[in-house]
This record gives sequence, structure tokens and C-alpha cells, in this order.
Amino acid sequence: MTEAGWEPDETVQLKVPAFLHADETMPLRMAEVAASDSAGTWSGTASGRRGSGGSRRRRRAPRPSLLSRLRAAGGPRLIPLVARVAPYARCLRPRYPHADRTGWHRWTPSWRQWLGAALTFTGLAAGFLGVAYAATDIPENLNSYATQQDNVYYWSDGTPMARTGWVRRQAMPLKDIPEDVCDAVLAAENASFYSDPGISFSGLTRALWRTVGQGDTQGGSTITQQYVKNVYLNQDRSAGRKFTEAMLALKLDNGMSKDDILEGYLNTSWFGRGTYGIQRAAQAYYGKDVGELDVSEAAFLASLLKGAGLYDPALSKANHARAVERWSWILDRMVEIGTLSKSERAHYKEFPEPLKQAPGYDTGKQSDYLVQLAAQYAKKAARISAKEFDLGGYQIYTTFDRKQETALTEAVAKAREQARKDDAAKTKTLHFGAASVATDGRILTVYGGPDHRTQGYNESNATTVPAGSAFLPFVYAAALENGVRKTREGATTEVTPRTLYDGDDGIPVMTPEGPYWDRGGKQVTTHNDGGRSYGRISLSRALALSVNTPFMQLGMDTGLDEVRDTAQAAGLLSSSFGPQAPGMSLGSATPSAIRMASGYATFAAAGTHVEPYSVARITRNGSETTLAKPASRRAVKASVAEAVQSALTDAFRTAHPGVDAPAEVAGKAGTVQNDTAAWYVGTAGSVSTAVVAYRIDLTKSLEPLPLQGIAGDSVPYGIWSGARGLG
Repeated sequence: MTEAGWEPDETVQLKVPAFLHADETMPLRMAEVAASDSAGTWSGTASGRRGSGGSRRRRRAPRPSLLSRLRAAGGPRLIPLVARVAPYARCLRPRYPHADRTGWHRWTPSWRQWLGAALTFTGLAAGFLGVAYAATDIPENLNSYATQQDNVYYWSDGTPMARTGWVRRQAMPLKDIPEDVCDAVLAAENASFYSDPGISFSGLTRALWRTVGQGDTQGGSTITQQYVKNVYLNQDRSAGRKFTEAMLALKLDNGMSKDDILEGYLNTSWFGRGTYGIQRAAQAYYGKDVGELDVSEAAFLASLLKGAGLYDPALSKANHARAVERWSWILDRMVEIGTLSKSERAHYKEFPEPLKQAPGYDTGKQSDYLVQLAAQYAKKAARISAKEFDLGGYQIYTTFDRKQETALTEAVAKAREQARKDDAAKTKTLHFGAASVATDGRILTVYGGPDHRTQGYNESNATTVPAGSAFLPFVYAAALENGVRKTREGATTEVTPRTLYDGDDGIPVMTPEGPYWDRGGKQVTTHNDGGRSYGRISLSRALALSVNTPFMQLGMDTGLDEVRDTAQAAGLLSSSFGPQAPGMSLGSATPSAIRMASGYATFAAAGTHVEPYSVARITRNGSETTLAKPASRRAVKASVAEAVQSALTDAFRTAHPGVDAPAEVAGKAGTVQNDTAAWYVGTAGSVSTAVVAYRIDLTKSLEPLPLQGIAGDSVPYGIWSGARGLG
């Protein structure tokens, strides 16, 4: 080597790596180039040393073959295996064009290459599907919409009253769905359901091909796949969703029984007319429960699974024709697969025409008020969270009596119409609240207002106006139960119905220490209606005539705390009471119509009280739901209740001497100070009914307005007697 670089004829000896040829050397002759500059510089690259006039390059060594590298990497142990595989690998290696062929055949892979490619693709596909299957997990939570149902409310006689919820769906256990219904659905949608793996490979391929080629995924779904789509996936149409659906269907089929899948499918499928599930479909199209369907009706409902918009006969003549054709095909298909005999098929020649429209028992007007009360009670008594209740599926059997509810509603409507004729302007602010409660606590009827959709709050449950003189029986009962005390430290004195009190108007209210003074320093006196004086009068007679003055003083002598406790024990709520002042005895408390009816029911029940309730039974999809029912308790002694009931019977007879009523009818009117409300509360047999009329202009305030003759004592009584069928 010279100072300028490599000599032109110099030969370089390079050591060959051991994996090529052990202990051998390879001569490499460098190409000669003209030197343009005697002082070249080394470039640091494989091109050699460069000068201003040219360069000399090294020729690269040929790359070792794949076989040589495999031999070197595996050592002696892999050499025999590599030697055996090498010929086949050379055969699979595409050589284009083929030298031993002519024309277009030179470009065609050999059968070995085709086989290798197919095996490779199959292996990769199987591996991919295996990984996808293992990675697919069944979601723990179903789509809330897929499981949401409506809640159905029933009258006390078991007939439907109303339903609520965004989704018309009622789930039914498979055991309660007739076998013919299941067979019709299987014939229509998936005859191989009980033997297939949850997916149809041919159908899936067809659906995927349509997705890619035409942009839809119609067809190709088994019942399992449809169920997966209903409860786990959204309804978008894409190849990705179809693949996920298939994976979930395979996994679900392996982890869930076929019966459970079929049950879920029948309860989540869309049948049109706003309904989900076979039970609500049976009600919407035939007005009956699914258990009452015959095979012909079932075949029609099964046809709706293909698309209710295309097969509901009520929508168009074309739909009717399609429905008849598919109904017939499904029955024939059932014969073909052996789930319906030919003789049975021969019986069904006429199409089972469904109802023109679904029977409606939606909420509205009065039923809304009933539903509101029942829903509140159901959630509380059955300990159902609001979220769970809203998901639906509950059958709520109420205590409401359909006939009595109709009678009460008609009686109020009659009174309102008469008031409108008398004074239309005042009638706009006139309100009625009413309720009937049985002695065992069942709420039989309520009148909550003219229409829940225009007046949301429930008049029967409102604590809006004072009870007035309708409260006197509770004061009387407290005195009979506890006795009275004339001195602060003295012993109590027994009170009987014959005990005399001063019934004159304007007498002062007395305490053991003397007259009672209000906070303004004014002596408190009490007055009777019309300023009438009665002199010394027995308590039973005073109650029958609704004389105020004896009961104002009786409340003070008994103790206002005892009066309050007795009223609460009989059924009134503590929240309806204000301060313990003498006015409490004349009805300053503001109980609802339901609570007033419940309180009087306690006297009719010989002093035993049961908290009013509106729901007798709850089921969810046919299974009983635990419901806490109120227990009865002793409110007052039976003798006390009998005395109060006797005085109320006299009150009814005295006020309405010409009415031909059963002996057990009892009740009294209630007037309120400043004429802001009028009550009538009474019992007929085992039913207690309370009616209140008052005026409030809700656009201005919640303060009651004077009735001014628009609804005097006779109006609440007229509603009460009409509801009770007494005239």
C-alpha cells in the first residue's frame, strides 16, 4: 500500500465467516480506477478511498443463502430437517414467470402453492377466530331498554286499570307460554334452533356479503343472534357489529340453555303497535294473554317478527295480503318440520283477523290519580327503588273498586256541573277532594281532581284546608278514652255520652287557673254556627247537633295533647297538626280526605285502626313480590268507638230525617271558620267516605277563599250520598 491509497493490482485476503465455509478464504480483487489526485482521503464508507480524480470500490460479497443461514443458526441438529423441507419450500416458492410453461400458464401458481396458501389462510383464520372467541365476554349488564317493561295496574276485581312506562313489554316465563306459540316462532325464524351452535354460517356469510356489497345486513340471523342484538348490542348495521353479534351468540349458546335464550328472545322482540314481548303482543292484537292463544293466532304473531310495519294488517291492504301469505306459510312450515299435524293444519283455513287497534287502558283523568297513589305505596311497601320500579315488569293489584270509583266520579261531576250553572266564575276556583276507605284499611275510591293531566296534584291526598267541625268526633273520643281534669293536679274524671257541658254561644274558654288568654292579651271565647245557644247539653247530643262550644272546652279539659294523640291513633297524620291551641278542638288540623275517611273508619271498626293502603298484591313477571301490609292496632276502646258511632248515627238521622238509609249509616257535616271549606264524612256499613269542597285560586295563592254559597253543606253531602247510593 502506498501513501496515496490502494495499489491497482493489490490483492486483499478476506476471512470468510465460519457459517459459510470454515477455514476458507475468498480472494477479492478490487476494481482499478484512475487516480486523479495523489493525495486522496478515506471516505469511511464501503466505496473506499476517494480522491479528486476518481475512486476504487469494493465488490460486495454475495449474500448467504437461506439454507446456509438456517444451517448456521440451528447447527447440526437442524441440518437433516432443513434438508428434507428445502425441496418443498422451493416448490412453494413462487417463480414468475415459470420457465417450463408457455402463455398465461407461466403466471399461474402450482397446485402446491395453492394448497399452501389455503392452509396458511385457514390456519390464520382459525387462530384469529379462536383469539376473538376467547377475548369475547358476555356483558354483565343488558341494555336497559331491552329489559324495560311497562307496569300494569289492576282494579280490585282483577281487570286491567292502567299501564305506565315508556315501553310496552311484559316478560313471561317460558313455562307460561304455550308450546304452539314457541313452535310457530321457531318455524318462522329458526327451525334448527335447538340443534345449531347459535349462529348460521351460511346465513352469516350471506349477511356479511350483503353488508359489503349492498350496505345492509338483512337475513342470516338465528334466534340466538337476534336475542344478542336485542339485549346486548345496538341496532346499527355494519360488518363489525355482525361479527361481534356472531361471537356473542357462540359464547351465549355455550353458556346459556336454549330454553332461556328462547324465553329471552320472546320477551324482548318487537311486535309492532308499541309492544315488546309476546305477552304484550297477544294483548295488543287479540286482547288476550299469551296463554290463551291458539296455534293460528300464534302463527300470525310469529309473522310480525319479520317486520311489524310490513305485516300488521291494520296498516294497509298490502300488509294484510302479506300477513295472510306469511301466516299460511308458517303453518305449512310447522307441518313440514313436524310440530303441527296435517289434520290440525286443515282446521286453520281462515286468517285470524287481529283487532283493528290495541285495546287501550292507558292512564288518564281519574285513573292517573289512582296510579299515582298505588305507585307511591307499592315502592314504599315493597321496598322497590325508583330505578328498579321504572324498569317495569310489575303487576300491581290495587284496592280500588271500579264501580264505586265510577259512582264517586259521577257524583262529583254532577255537583260541579250544578255549581257551574249557579256561578260559572266562582266554579273556576272550586275544588273537590273525596275518598272512601274500608274498615280494613283498603282505599276503595278517590277523587283527585277533574283530570290529572291538567291538575297534577291529588285533591284526595291534599292537606289544604282545615277539618272544621268534622274533627269533633276525635275530641269526643279522646274525652271518653282519657277522662277530663278540672284541676291541674287533681284526678281525672270519667266522661260519658250523658256528661253535660255548656252549649251557649260566646262562652269563654277556661283553664284550671281561669280564662284562657291569647298572645294578644284577649280572652278567648267560642261560638256556635249562627250564634245559637243550647244551654246545658249532653256531649252525645252536642256531637249530633254539631255544637262547637262544649267541644272547645272539652278539649281543654281532656288535654290538647290527648286529643292530638287520639286523632293520630285513629288515622290522622301528625304533620296535619299545628300548634296546640284551643282552636285544635274545632278542627284547625288540615287532614286529607283519605285520612279523614280513615279516621271515621276506625270508629266503625270498633276502635281498631288499619293504615289506609292502595295495593293488595304485587307480582313481577308472574312471581310474587313481598309486600308489607299494615297491621291493625287498637286506637280507642271498643266502648268508646261505639259511643262515637252512636252519636254520628244520631247526627245523620237528625240532619237527614227523610232519607231511607240502613241503620248503620252514620256521619256529620263539617263547617270551617270563615266559610273556606265544607266537609261531609260518614260511614255506611264497613266503608267510610270523606268529601271536601273549597275554593282556591291557584294562579294567585294557596290561601282558601270563602265559598260564598257556591258549595254549602248540602254539596259535600250530595256527593257523599251519591257515591254511597243513598240518593
